[in-house]
Amino acid sequence: MESGPTGMLVRDAAQLDDAIVVALGSNDRGVWRDCREALEAALARFRAEGIDVVARSSWWRSAAWPDPNDPPFLNGVVIVQTAHDPQALMEALGRIEAAFGRQRSAANAPRTLDLDLIAYGRTTGNLDGLILPHPRAAHRLFVMGPLAEIAPGWVHPDGETAEALAGSAPVGKDAAPLR
Repeated sequence: MESGPTGMLVRDAAQLDDAIVVALGSNDRGVWRDCREALEAALARFRAEGIDVVARSSWWRSAAWPDPNDPPFLNGVVIVQTAHDPQALMEALGRIEAAFGRQRSAANAPRTLDLDLIAYGRTTGNLDGLILPHPRAAHRLFVMGPLAEIAPGWVHPDGETAEALAGSAPVGKDAAPLR
């Protein structure tokens, strides 16, 4: 790994094959000053749940999807290490979301925190309702763009790299890193 602008840039093929990728998003600041502060606070909580962040993207802004009238999103991606299996990791991510006031109402409704397990190494398939890799992530620029920032050579099971998927993602085309 070599240093990137917001953390570590992952290039080693073996590390990429083992990468556990988590996406973060927020478009409701909740009790925080803004969505960026909420996302930073969420990252700070990972360690207490046994999740170590080893690389992180910058924060990306995009219009809410599918309803652009909702508040815009702030998104990012992290690569983590953990002793948790995929199900236990999802439970830990759910506890963090709950601690941040995540309410599961209508699909795609504004939310204080959204944590998605995008990939768990090369694990694929339906694990008791947990589908890996995340079934829609490859089509979302607000996921693939941040992932390409820190792990451009990460390969989706369909054979495309994060960098290529970011270049062709049909959802969230307005997504761009904050400057």
